[in-house]
Amino acid sequence: MAARVGLFLPHALLVPTARARLPYPPPPPIPTYRRRASSSFASRPRRASPRLLPVRAMASGNPYAAELAAAKKAVTLAARLCKTVQQDIVHSGVQAKADKSPVTVADYGSQILVSLALKMDVASGPFSLVAEEDSEELRKEGAEEILEEITDLVNETIVDDGSYNISFTKEGILSAIDDGKSEGGPSGRHWVLDPIDGTKGFLRGDQYAIALALLDEGKVVLGVLACPNLPLSSVNNLNGNSSGDQVGALFSATIGCGTEVESLYGSPPQKISVCSIDDPVNASFFESYESAHSMHDLTGSIAKKLGVQAPPVRIDSQAKYGALARGDGAIYLRFPHKGYREKIWDHAAGSIVVTEAGGIVTDAAGNDLDFSKGRFLDLDTGIIATNKNLMPSLLKAVQEAIKETNQASSLL
Repeated sequence: MAARVGLFLPHALLVPTARARLPYPPPPPIPTYRRRASSSFASRPRRASPRLLPVRAMASGNPYAAELAAAKKAVTLAARLCKTVQQDIVHSGVQAKADKSPVTVADYGSQILVSLALKMDVASGPFSLVAEEDSEELRKEGAEEILEEITDLVNETIVDDGSYNISFTKEGILSAIDDGKSEGGPSGRHWVLDPIDGTKGFLRGDQYAIALALLDEGKVVLGVLACPNLPLSSVNNLNGNSSGDQVGALFSATIGCGTEVESLYGSPPQKISVCSIDDPVNASFFESYESAHSMHDLTGSIAKKLGVQAPPVRIDSQAKYGALARGDGAIYLRFPHKGYREKIWDHAAGSIVVTEAGGIVTDAAGNDLDFSKGRFLDLDTGIIATNKNLMPSLLKAVQEAIKETNQASSLL
């Protein structure tokens, strides 16, 4: 029997069953959830998938072992829902955010499942989640159908997995989404989540990531990237796909413990490191797939100054950070258009995945990224990442290219 999730307690995501740790009683049990027949996803056959392993502490020496295990479990659970929705997204579940960028039921469902897993497995005190979504759009008139879709998909994913004996009500769904309203900051612990990083890639059927990080006293100490469409071994063509290769990569990093990659569907984790290239001529670079997300003209100028011969590898989402961390390329460049403010959830997980793999991530002036200021990053112009050998020449080329671009703009 399942506990029905709703707004039974102030600030509570869920009311747990008797096996959970929190010290308050569950509501009366109701029958376990089953998908309603009218769901637009009802015709999809149920897919068998292995049950997620319970969270347990890893080898000694990692002070965040329990948190890392919970984070990996959380993003893997969310990735299942996202993978299901991506196959149907062209025909169902799409709405527009206030900023007109596309968003799907998977955005909300992913955030709910990550929050649920973290609360169940590691939250023993105040729970703080800095996340992209809130429930405002879902509380508006006309959003009833998409809210029902989200409720059904979340509950079905929980049932299919079997780790949690819990079911959500619609009001519980809204409350769970709003658990992501934390502002973060320089003190305490804060989880940082992008439930679907790379929404346009997700809608195209291309690359996206579920990106989760942990801030402890303003520092990123842990990061995981679930990349359901990224080849497990390497990116070996310009589109970021690899025919015949196993697809679905999970990157994880903890401060002082290095970076690992494993199959999203279960395999022994392998240590990875950034490439050791020291000649820019032999380097390749990653950038955003969408020109609206990063100034391709500027990155092209930087590559020319460096003498890079290879064309850019354009991939959506923080999957670029994962690919860079395992040496698929040598440089990552991101230069948003003027007026855009970077959000911490777009870089927190990816940055530690790269730095723990031996790389460097800075802004365009060479400053470390500061995730302690709240929901936004205050930085100089853009974000760059590479290995230690290439960083000096990369910084020089970046600053020269930006100066030339600014001079040209001033003449207009």
